[in-house]
Amino acid sequence: MDIDLMISSFPKLLKATIITIKLVSVSLIFGIIVGTIFAIFRISKNFFLNRLSYYYSYIFRGTPLLVQIFIIYFGLGQIEYLRTTIFWIVLKEPYWCAIIAFTLNTGAYTSEILRSSFETINKGLVEAAQSLGLKNDKIFYKIKLPIAIRQSLPAYGNEMILMLKGTSLASTVTLLDLTGVAKYIISTTFKPIEVFIVAGSIYLFMTFLIHNFIRLLEKKLNYPK
Repeated sequence: MDIDLMISSFPKLLKATIITIKLVSVSLIFGIIVGTIFAIFRISKNFFLNRLSYYYSYIFRGTPLLVQIFIIYFGLGQIEYLRTTIFWIVLKEPYWCAIIAFTLNTGAYTSEILRSSFETINKGLVEAAQSLGLKNDKIFYKIKLPIAIRQSLPAYGNEMILMLKGTSLASTVTLLDLTGVAKYIISTTFKPIEVFIVAGSIYLFMTFLIHNFIRLLEKKLNYPK
């Protein structure tokens, strides 16, 4: 075991962790927005919106994240028309292609998490609010949405951790995130065990932070044990 290599590679891997954190943070923020919108579509009585949400979720949860990244980064670039539009400014950058893929992927899982939370809300609460004369939009934003968020925290915490680990695939489109830098160091030292132990320890520490952050939120929101 080359301890010196582990020590010397740690600062480089720690610096690359910033890219990983950015990928996770931006993807989760956009993913929450996308997931909430499609969760609302899924519980909607509008047939078109309901089916649109269903197939979006089905496609992005049913195909590998790696395939989604490749289609967005390599596939869309082969469409000549897109290369002449303003969208090419974003699609030509591997960072933003990864963000788009991660956002759509986590958005699909988030929509299902929220949908299931919406459907488990006690109907008596909604009926009580309606009996008080509250409008449907106020019932949704003041009763349904807060309850759904609180109920979905444990499942969403798992999704955050899965998304963190999923960002390691960004290295396949030339991004030098934590995994990407680890692969580069290995290609020059030919010592994968030492480097991956350090990289894995950093991932584990970030997982620990996310886990405890979710637990803190559950405690603050008085999530029932």
